[in-house]
Amino acid sequence: MTRAPQRRPNRSNSPRKTQPATRHSEFAMPVNTVPALPPVEEFASMDMAAPLLSTLEAQGLTSPFPIQAATLPNALAGRDVLGRGRTGSGKTLAFGLAMLSRIAGKRARPGQPLALVLVPTRELAQQVTDALTPYADAVRSRLTTVVGGMSIGRQASSLQRGCEVVIATPGRLADLIDRGAVRLDQVGITVLDEADQMADMGFLPQVTRLLDQVEPGGQRMLFSATLDRNVDRLVRTFLSDPVTHSVDPSAGAVTTMEHHLLHVSDAGKLDAAVHIAARDGRTIMFVGMKHAADRLTKKLLSSGVRAAALHGGKSQPQRNRTLEQFRTGEVNVLVATNVAARGIHIDGLDMVVNVDPPTDHKDYLHRGGRTARAGESGTVVTLVLSGQRREMDRMMRTAGITPAEARVAAGEALLTRITGARPPSGIPVVIAPAAEPAPRRTAQGNGRRRSGSGNPRRAGGHGRPQRTAATR
Repeated sequence: MTRAPQRRPNRSNSPRKTQPATRHSEFAMPVNTVPALPPVEEFASMDMAAPLLSTLEAQGLTSPFPIQAATLPNALAGRDVLGRGRTGSGKTLAFGLAMLSRIAGKRARPGQPLALVLVPTRELAQQVTDALTPYADAVRSRLTTVVGGMSIGRQASSLQRGCEVVIATPGRLADLIDRGAVRLDQVGITVLDEADQMADMGFLPQVTRLLDQVEPGGQRMLFSATLDRNVDRLVRTFLSDPVTHSVDPSAGAVTTMEHHLLHVSDAGKLDAAVHIAARDGRTIMFVGMKHAADRLTKKLLSSGVRAAALHGGKSQPQRNRTLEQFRTGEVNVLVATNVAARGIHIDGLDMVVNVDPPTDHKDYLHRGGRTARAGESGTVVTLVLSGQRREMDRMMRTAGITPAEARVAAGEALLTRITGARPPSGIPVVIAPAAEPAPRRTAQGNGRRRSGSGNPRRAGGHGRPQRTAATR
């Protein structure tokens, strides 16, 4: 039986009102004035476009994750949604299925999309695109991804050809609006994914300007792993009587994830990191700076560990190639700055190592969120120098985590027991570089580099375990 959409307040005739943010680091979930629809236990019982249900069934997905079960019935009915859940909790399909079902059968005019997904990083934009492509194909909706580091001309052309859904980083979308390549006044469904990072990274004024341009009274969905004062401001300004749902009260409170603070000496830190990197399996190692990522990668390669660096100093095609090397096993260790802390999903990744501790608890939680996804197990290890101990203790308390602590050194049995560390082979290895494409002149003859497609429609995740498709 088809559910009648619930009435939504008309926001088009009233100015936005921003309420003061709370003084606490996390704000209380708003109380609904209109009761939310109850959660459902099966996708098949939802009022969703039939092709989407068929695609879910074909991928072996029948039971939604908690955040999907709670938010999808309400999102399908047109309600605003506020969802909090750690990475890997299923947020992408929670908003993606509702969005695609509600626009199914509609056709956008050139440069006037019907739905918008805003994300903070290029990697997350591609991850969302890959996760939603099979479902968009099922309902014949066109996706266009617009991010920095790729050809803005191609992206503008893709938008002008017409698309129903735009998945974008705020800066590049603003540039395309300024060029006249796209307008947002027909966007009836807007999603903010990883909203806390967009608020923290200084995107807030830009995000606010973009949200001011979408259709007044349209549906807004906001998903985030944490809810702080800046996110509170977005919620109170742009969401109307949202259905709220929170899974995993602390993103670190994951029963399948272990946390270890390993105290090391200044002189022994690098050797400990190299021994951990030489373990069996794939590992992400986080460092604080781009040059530190390159330096550690060089050390690992010379020691016999198949490693590659991922950071903001790489071009987008290089970053894409490096991630593909890591996914396929050509590279066992990814040495990354915080550019990889969100938007990267690697099946079977069981260890994250903070070679350099993060600067705050949010970064810690999002780095750790690369492992223990969708109920899998994982371990987060942080190497701590003596001068960093007090700050790490404070960070763990803020994150609500009680880690195991130990003093370790390379070659010790305790380090091996915790991490699987072992001495590297010492035989240098060479990894084919993530090549930068040769410059090509555009049709305008301006000599700009064409670094990628503006409309990546390939379906991601082929060959991955089917259950994890619901987590992205």
